[in-house]
Amino acid sequence: MTKKKDIPKFIDPKAEVKAKGSNARYKEAVKINLLDQQKKIKVRTANIEDYEQVVGLSKLCFPKMPPWTRGQFKSMIDTFKEGQILIDINGKIVASSSSLILEFDEYNDTHNWREITNRGYITNHNPEGDTLYGIEMMVDPEYRNMKLSRRLYEARKKLVVDQNLKRIAIGGRIPGYAKHAPDITADEYVDKVHERAIFDPVLTAQMANGFVLIRLIPDYLPDDLESGGYATYLEWTNIHYSPKKKKPSYDPYMRVCTVQYQLRQIKHFEDFATNVEYFVDVASDYRSDFVVFPEMFTNQLLSFLPQKGPGTTIRMLSEFTQQYLDLFSGLAVKYNTNIIGGSHIMLEGADLFNISFLFKRDGTVGKQYKIHITPHERKWWGVKPGNKVEVFDTDKGKVAILICYDIEFPELARIARKKGANVIFVPFCTDERRAYLRVKYCSQARCIENQVYVVTSGCVGNLPFVENMDVHYAESAIFTPNDFHFARDGIAAECNANIETMIFQDLDLNNLQKHRESGSVQPWTDRRKDMYTLKYTEDDQEIDI
Repeated sequence: MTKKKDIPKFIDPKAEVKAKGSNARYKEAVKINLLDQQKKIKVRTANIEDYEQVVGLSKLCFPKMPPWTRGQFKSMIDTFKEGQILIDINGKIVASSSSLILEFDEYNDTHNWREITNRGYITNHNPEGDTLYGIEMMVDPEYRNMKLSRRLYEARKKLVVDQNLKRIAIGGRIPGYAKHAPDITADEYVDKVHERAIFDPVLTAQMANGFVLIRLIPDYLPDDLESGGYATYLEWTNIHYSPKKKKPSYDPYMRVCTVQYQLRQIKHFEDFATNVEYFVDVASDYRSDFVVFPEMFTNQLLSFLPQKGPGTTIRMLSEFTQQYLDLFSGLAVKYNTNIIGGSHIMLEGADLFNISFLFKRDGTVGKQYKIHITPHERKWWGVKPGNKVEVFDTDKGKVAILICYDIEFPELARIARKKGANVIFVPFCTDERRAYLRVKYCSQARCIENQVYVVTSGCVGNLPFVENMDVHYAESAIFTPNDFHFARDGIAAECNANIETMIFQDLDLNNLQKHRESGSVQPWTDRRKDMYTLKYTEDDQEIDI
């Protein structure tokens, strides 16, 4: 007969816990089970490598609507990565949200999705704005019982608090409306959802997350048939917002002055300094925010130097670099104006560069190298090209400088616009009218293509004894885009040909913004980035323009 103690013992873990409390054997079993079951939830910003998964998520959530294109997705990440938020569980993307920052007062109450997102590229993102605008949120249907939308809304709220923004604004869908139309209007449907008489999967969730319903927007997204094209406009207010912490906004008005400078023989540097100060003084009397001088106008200094062949003589200009910098930096501070100091050819090491300096009225200095060198500059002087498009922060907003020949290459202006420039200054030096007209027509084209202002400044007069600086032609001008907000012919002001003079013009950045949002044409936002792209490399990083 088998003894009782020899019968195999089959352990019931639950019974064992009840009988003995916790024991090592059961604790090990529980630990293994938990590791098998746990979900690793990560809230993070999007990368371009996430594109295919995000498209798959979009097709699950919005099967009747087109997903992001790769160009749109990359542009959103490049423009405002912090606003593109994902949730992944064990490496699978199960939720996402997209947003941008806007100066919201610049948009009207009946804005639509296409306008508010610049066709999905969010290139209208404004880091100086006051509102985080949510443009999309998606949650995988299989994971909708996990309150993932709440995590996304909390991430947005944290972003708003961290960046000291006033609010979150949303143009929200009402996908439940299709089941009730046409029995009730969209207004009636929204009222009933607001009263909790009808459940809407989006609007109800948004109100549960602290968003206040403000109004209904018609024709917001025509492709959204479930919502009848409507959107609800909702806001969440940041109670921690402090205007004192906000970055200073730029005055949208700037007065620019361009100098059409006559080259003539002088005897020493002091003559040059006297001429320059005269123009800066007059510009200051007219309260100009920017004064622009021409390209290579410091070559006037060659008129009193011994001529030893063009390649040797031009390098002698570097002897005056420190005097030139001291002069313009001092004038900018003394006369309280920002000065684009034309351009100056100078040595850096053994290499010769054509450089335009921006002398700010706060005493700081920036510089832009000429990027495209003309055949004559190479042939006569051996000038080397620069490799970077600079955009400068000033007390009147962001500006760029493209030197003469550079304005004839549309890619550079695209890069400047992408980096936030509203005004492009073009110091130029052309010998005869056809050469000047190349600068003029290309400047006007860059205004239209990029929806920016362009200000040109050229030399007139002659330097008979300086090789490659014999004769000059200019009609310096201030150009605008061609639309109702601006001068009829796109020319705000223009100098008479071949005389020494200066012109002034007030530029309104508000008009520029209106033109970008609702212009007759919008070349910047209507580019076919699904068909072609421009790639620019800066500091070893590739940027999609």
